[in-house]
Amino acid sequence: MPSILQLQNLQKYFATQKAVDDISFNIEQGSIFGLLGPNGAGKTTLIRMITGIFYPDSGSITFDGKPFNGLNDAIQIGYMPEERGLYKKMKIGDQALYLAQLKGLSRAEAMEKIKYWFKRLEMESWWNKKVEDLSKGMSQKLQFVTTVLHEPKLIILDEPFSGLDPLNANLIKDEIYGLAKRGSTIIFSTHRMEQVEEICDHIVLINLGRKILDGTVQEVKQQFKENKFSIKFSQKPESIDNAVFQVLQQKDNALTVKINDGHSSNDVLQYFLNQQLNIESFNEILPSLNEIFIGLVENTSATARAFQTIS
Repeated sequence: MPSILQLQNLQKYFATQKAVDDISFNIEQGSIFGLLGPNGAGKTTLIRMITGIFYPDSGSITFDGKPFNGLNDAIQIGYMPEERGLYKKMKIGDQALYLAQLKGLSRAEAMEKIKYWFKRLEMESWWNKKVEDLSKGMSQKLQFVTTVLHEPKLIILDEPFSGLDPLNANLIKDEIYGLAKRGSTIIFSTHRMEQVEEICDHIVLINLGRKILDGTVQEVKQQFKENKFSIKFSQKPESIDNAVFQVLQQKDNALTVKINDGHSSNDVLQYFLNQQLNIESFNEILPSLNEIFIGLVENTSATARAFQTIS
């Protein structure tokens, strides 16, 4: 798939602080892309450059095959920030209509799309309510609608499930999948790694302004695997003493093992076959994105502190 967005060697300074430090990556059209990092990592600064709010001090942004022009291209971007960006005293229908027209839709086009989205997200009865009367979850649904109703090529969602109950979170999740299938590209930013594992095709992790990880979800999990396997037997295995693997946990008929260097999963299977044990399941245990995230962020932060101490 062609790239909708290419970032090349982006840098952004605030006084003496380097908020974004030589970051490069590509985002494929129609993908759901996870932009991850701890608080203060540089994600918001990066998003503000992508949306034309900030200009990079150096580096380049290519949007839809052309050099990015914030004034002209921002209309093709929908941005849903984590902070609420709604007018509290304004009626919901009027607000959606106003924001849609700011994005270049005629009044008739805006009304048609608002009615479509309000029906899809079960918001039809809200038209004359004021934003200040909405719950956090209800205002989140409204903010999602105002972000996507002009059908932008690039949609940036920062913590889109915040405040939503499980039913409405699934509703929004289905709409995100649908938008991607129809050709929109989604940048998904969150601290909830289980949501990233479920939704995203590709992720980038940044910390202290630098990119520290870039790949598909499966590539990343494979990169950080630790040769751990879960094995279930039809009967409880007896004492196990061998050089092939270490037993990390045993519970009833199940084992969690870590294969020693120089051995493979085939060696583990052969060991238990030689013991005449009936194996019901044998599965590799891959690390979660949350484990990978915590490990990498702690490691890069510790390295940075050590370097500052030496300097």
